[in-house]
Amino acid sequence: MFKKFAADALGISDVGVIVGPADYNKVDADDYLFSEDGEQIFFLIKSKMDEYCFTNLALIHVDGDSAVSSKRTIKRFEYASHQISGVSIETAGTLDMDIELKFNLDETRFSIDVKKSFIEQLKDVYKALITIGKQQRRDAVCRKHALQALEATTSVHKLNIAPEGGTLTTQFNALLDALNTAVLDTHTKRDFSDVFTKYIHN
Repeated sequence: MFKKFAADALGISDVGVIVGPADYNKVDADDYLFSEDGEQIFFLIKSKMDEYCFTNLALIHVDGDSAVSSKRTIKRFEYASHQISGVSIETAGTLDMDIELKFNLDETRFSIDVKKSFIEQLKDVYKALITIGKQQRRDAVCRKHALQALEATTSVHKLNIAPEGGTLTTQFNALLDALNTAVLDTHTKRDFSDVFTKYIHN
């Protein structure tokens, strides 16, 4: 605890603050948006070393080596391909200066310290992440069912009764197109603008 107080007093701790929409154009993460594809920032946490930028499409992590170095690594985690889980908030004790937002993106664990004065804003992104994770799990179940439906469909076809004149190829292509649409589009949500709009109140 005393080390933590000393770090805060010396200004070397890495406790983040919530950046408001008016200042989004001043952060590093803004340079890495796919704005051409409609990507926009909905929530952003900035510390001395790092930025955690939650967009409608992905988490952009601007990973800094240290507070005194200008070197940064840009990491992108698309919601369409990275499962959110283990979302939690560790609230501050009486003497604590910060609270923690914790969550997983697949195997990557995030633990982000934020000044406790931003607890209400952090509750908003907590709700958004929980909701995105629920939708991702639902989509995963639907994709599994689509593959099971494909297996059931193919099991009724026998090689010795394959139709002639290219009909089998036509049926195969139609089935493949339907499966790709189901797995890659219908049951893989990519844009979570609706979720962030519902829960984030910057």
